[in-house]
Amino acid sequence: MSTPATNDRLPDGTHWTDPGAWPVAPGVHRIPLPLPMDGLRAINVYVLETDQGLTLVDGGWAIEESRTLLEKSLGEIGYAVSDITRFLVTHVHRDHYTQAVTISREFGSHVSLGIGDKPTLDLIHQPDLVDEDPHLQMLRDAGAPELARQWGDYTRDSTPDLSMWAYPDTWLTEDHTIAVGERAIDAVATPGHTQGHFVFADRAAGILFAGDHVLPTITPSIGFEPVLAEQPLGDFLGSLTKVRGLPDLTLLPAHGPVAGSSHHRIDELLAHHEVRLELCREALRGGAGTSYDVAGVLPWTRHEHRLADLDLFNGSLATLETRAHLELLVARGQAARSRADGAVVYTLTARD
Repeated sequence: MSTPATNDRLPDGTHWTDPGAWPVAPGVHRIPLPLPMDGLRAINVYVLETDQGLTLVDGGWAIEESRTLLEKSLGEIGYAVSDITRFLVTHVHRDHYTQAVTISREFGSHVSLGIGDKPTLDLIHQPDLVDEDPHLQMLRDAGAPELARQWGDYTRDSTPDLSMWAYPDTWLTEDHTIAVGERAIDAVATPGHTQGHFVFADRAAGILFAGDHVLPTITPSIGFEPVLAEQPLGDFLGSLTKVRGLPDLTLLPAHGPVAGSSHHRIDELLAHHEVRLELCREALRGGAGTSYDVAGVLPWTRHEHRLADLDLFNGSLATLETRAHLELLVARGQAARSRADGAVVYTLTARD
């Protein structure tokens, strides 16, 4: 869930979450918007100026505090929310997508989103497609029935506001180039954090709008989607390698400060997950275990908390991320999967 932190402060002494419209490249500004109910504290949305209006990479969470600060920050550089003509949304999570939807409904801004996130929106719009929140069975399979019970209690009465979850105007279906004013932006599919995640690379300007795919101080959750990929961690590592094949670009993340080298951070993330995979193998050397069992012996967050010390949300994330690591070990032939007592159990293979 996290990697060792770099300094979250900027060279001028400000913190990356400090409000404002911060220039990051000619014609590009970073606007941090608040996430008051989220440990991430803020999301960076990026404003690209064109003669045809503003394009934003990500939209923020559709809450009053975020909308107010977006209006104020755009005003600092001479614009209004009504000047936004397009949103390029990296993925469907609420802090990236929902404010793009509400602004689009108000002003007609065009919204693009990766096609891999369509199953998530389908479930939001058609909850009768499933008998219960899919995370409940995932947690039971992971050997965490008590977490599943608590998750069910937590989410039982939650009903999504569909006005915040409309379908996009355009589905991004493959790698391609998008004209944003005079810019040629490469839209690059990067499944992993979600199946529909995209990053946007402006090679001429030397910048990468990385969403949650490449973050400078943490690594995104993996394996926590209502419609789960077969190999979410394998997808994520493959996407990291794919973006590593682009030129080395200035990293413009959704959470955290701007960083100087996309290649450097990608190398750190690839190494981090190999370490986590080895820790999972080490845990299994003590005998067969469920995802919950293995998560219970691993350190979590940059502060190396134990699973038992995490709250419901983060404990569930940790358990299902461990599942993603164990499933990749199975795919690599280093572990085997079986079922016992209603849960999936993993063991090391004989050759390991």
